[in-house]
Amino acid sequence: MPIFNTYDGTALAYHLVGEGEPLICLPGGPMRAARYFGDLGGLSRVRQLVLLDLRGTGDSAVPQDPSTYRIDRLVEDVEALRAHLGLERADVLGHSASGELAALYAAKYPHRLRSLTLVTPGTGTLGLPATDQDRRDAAELRAHEPWYAGARAALDEIQAGRATPESWAGIRPFMYGRWDAAAQAHAAGSPAQRNAEAGSLYYPEGGLDAEATVAALRELQVPVLVLAGEYDGGPSPDRAAELAALFPRAEFVVQRGAAHFPWLDDSGAFVRAVTAFLDPEVSSVQAGGIRLAYRTWGDPSAPPVVLAHGRSGSSLDWAGVAEQLAARHRVYALDFRGHGLSDWPGRYSFEFFRDDLHAFLEARNLSGATVIGHSMGGAAALLLAERHPALIGALVIEDAPTLLPLDPPRPQAERPAGELDFDWRVVTSIDAQLNAPDPAGRERLGDITAPALVVGGSRSHVDQEQLAWMARQIPDGQFVSVDAGHLVHTDAPKAFLDALRAFGVG
Repeated sequence: MPIFNTYDGTALAYHLVGEGEPLICLPGGPMRAARYFGDLGGLSRVRQLVLLDLRGTGDSAVPQDPSTYRIDRLVEDVEALRAHLGLERADVLGHSASGELAALYAAKYPHRLRSLTLVTPGTGTLGLPATDQDRRDAAELRAHEPWYAGARAALDEIQAGRATPESWAGIRPFMYGRWDAAAQAHAAGSPAQRNAEAGSLYYPEGGLDAEATVAALRELQVPVLVLAGEYDGGPSPDRAAELAALFPRAEFVVQRGAAHFPWLDDSGAFVRAVTAFLDPEVSSVQAGGIRLAYRTWGDPSAPPVVLAHGRSGSSLDWAGVAEQLAARHRVYALDFRGHGLSDWPGRYSFEFFRDDLHAFLEARNLSGATVIGHSMGGAAALLLAERHPALIGALVIEDAPTLLPLDPPRPQAERPAGELDFDWRVVTSIDAQLNAPDPAGRERLGDITAPALVVGGSRSHVDQEQLAWMARQIPDGQFVSVDAGHLVHTDAPKAFLDALRAFGVG
C-alpha cells in the first residue's frame, strides 16, 4: 500500500488495482474509504486504478487540522497525488460527493487534467442541488419493488426532518439498481468505511464561490464524461444533464437500470461507457437513444466512408482496411449495439442494426457517405438503402446474407464459455431471422438507387450465386468474387481494396 505526504505533511494512502495508464479515483461518501470501489466492475482490466483514501479515511492519516476536511482544501491532496505519481496531466474519476471534489480540482488545475469522469456526481456545490422532488421522483420508479414501502417511509421521514440512523439505513435500497445480496453487503460496509466527523465538515457553510467555479468549468478544454444512473435521485439524470451542459466538451450517459453505484448494477455497461470515453481513439454518439462507439481515421474534410462490421465483430475489425482508405477518405467505423464498446440493450434484429446505422449517419451529418457493410452490417446497409435511397452515396456489400430462408435452418447455437466482447443474444436473435427473414428485405432491392458493389468470398459459406442474384436486383449493382472466405477484407485485403478502387472508392 503506497503512502505519500501531502502539502501539510499528512500521510495519505492509495491503492493500486490493475495495470495500464493510471486513473485517479476519488471516493464519495462523503469521506468514505476507497475500498468500496473494488475494481470498478472490471475497469481495472483496461486502466490502473489509483484509489485514494481521502485524509482521515481508510489507511490515510487523520490530519492535525480538521478544517482540512473541507472539499475545497481536499483539492490540494488531489494535486499532491498527481505530482507524487509523476503525471504531467492526470485522468481523474470522481464518484458521488467526490464528483464535486473532482470538479473543483478541474476548475483550479485545468492544465494538470487530461480527462474528467464524473460518476453519479454531487451537484450542490456547483449551484445545481438535488431536490426532495428529485429523490421522490426517483423513488417512484421503484414502486414495484418488494422493499419499496419501507424504503419510501424512511425517505419520507428524512424529508420531514425526522432523520434517524434507522431511516438512513432504510433508504439504502434506492441507491442500487438491484437490492440483491451483493448490494446489501456493499451497503452494510458503508458505516465502518465512512468518517462521519470528516463528512460533516466536507461541505463548508460558506467560503465556496460556486459562480467562479462554474465560470472556470465553462472554459475547461478537456473531455468530460458525466455518467448518471437511471434510478438515481441524487443526482437525477436531469440534474446530471444540467451539470454536463456546463462543460464545453462533455459527454452525457444515462446507464439504464442503474442507481448510485452503476459499476455494481451492470458492470459491463459501466466499463464499456467509461472505457470508450477514456480511449482517445474512440468516440461515442447518442443515436436513437443508444450510445454507439466509433473510431475514425483520415482527414475530417475528406469524403466520408462508413464501415459497418459483421455479427460478433466491432469497429476494430476494419483497422487495416480503414488505414488504407484513410489516404483519401475520412473513415468512420462504428460498433453496432450489442457489440464492442457500444450499449448492449438486449434486443437485436437486422432492423435495429439498420436503425443504428441510420441514426449514426444522421448524428454525424454523413448523408451521402459511402457505406461498406460486412455480413450482418451489409444486411443492415441494404435495408437502410432500400428505405432511404438518398441517404447513401455509394454502397459496398461484403458477403452479406441475401435474406432468403436458410435451407436447412440453422440449429440453435451454443454459447461459448468465458467472457465475450459482444452480447450473445445477438446470435440467437439473428439466427432466428436468418431462418425466417422478412421477404421485404429481398423484394425491395430494386428500390436502391445508390451505385452498389457486392463482394463475395469464393470460399465463404454464403452462396455466391445468391450474392450475384442480389447484385442483379439492384438497378446499379455489380458483383465481384474474391478468393477468400467470409471475412473477405481480412482474408484478402489487397484484393478487397482493389475491388473498391475499381468501383471508385479508395
